[in-house]
Amino acid sequence: MPPVPSGPWFNPIAAHLGKAYWAPDTGRVMAFTKGTDQEVGFVAAALGLEPGQRVLDVGCGPGRHALALARRGIVVDGVDLSPDFIALATAAADAEGLPARFAVLDVRDLAVDGTFDAAVCLCQGGFGLLGGRDEVEVFGRIVRAVRPGGGIAVSAFHAPFAIRHLEPGETFDPATGVLHETATVRNEAGEERQFDLWTTCFTARELTLLAAVNGVVVTGVHGVTPGAYGESVPTLDDPELLLVGRRP
Repeated sequence: MPPVPSGPWFNPIAAHLGKAYWAPDTGRVMAFTKGTDQEVGFVAAALGLEPGQRVLDVGCGPGRHALALARRGIVVDGVDLSPDFIALATAAADAEGLPARFAVLDVRDLAVDGTFDAAVCLCQGGFGLLGGRDEVEVFGRIVRAVRPGGGIAVSAFHAPFAIRHLEPGETFDPATGVLHETATVRNEAGEERQFDLWTTCFTARELTLLAAVNGVVVTGVHGVTPGAYGESVPTLDDPELLLVGRRP
């Protein structure tokens, strides 16, 4: 496996993808993004989110979850390391007049305490792209951003699924839990480029222990599929995990 770059390795991918990652006005979108409303509906119910509350979306990408939350009357702050994704999210929020604002930020530099009613980090966000190095610290930063009693929802790639369904050309590092793959990425114009991807994967127990280290009261760790979130016990065939909890 090639080593995980220390810099913002995902930014060139985001720049190439542009609206092809997710945008309501184009048919060239990633298939998994079409389940956004279902995912947000489940998370909003699980966290008891109500209009007027403040939510932090960590690793928000082009804002698909943040914008869906804002349409429910929730005030959202989204942060992401990609300036291209932040520009797309800001333009979409402005076009609809939504209560959402976005900023370029490395999640490793997140430094707020008790500001938000809840924090979400979905579809791996920045949390799954850290190369197996900074997840403990970043999880703690996400937790500290929430007021006492506030909700937390974090999704992650599921390590047993990744290992069980390892495809030709993919490698999994058991020391770090990082899955490496080479993907062909098509942009809005149909142009294709190959990129290396490194995604940190977790077991349900690892996520639970990570939450415990940071003082989170876990209300559930669910096995989920993009666009089909629910309260399901994790199985070997669930590609993702969703941890839901509260800051005590």
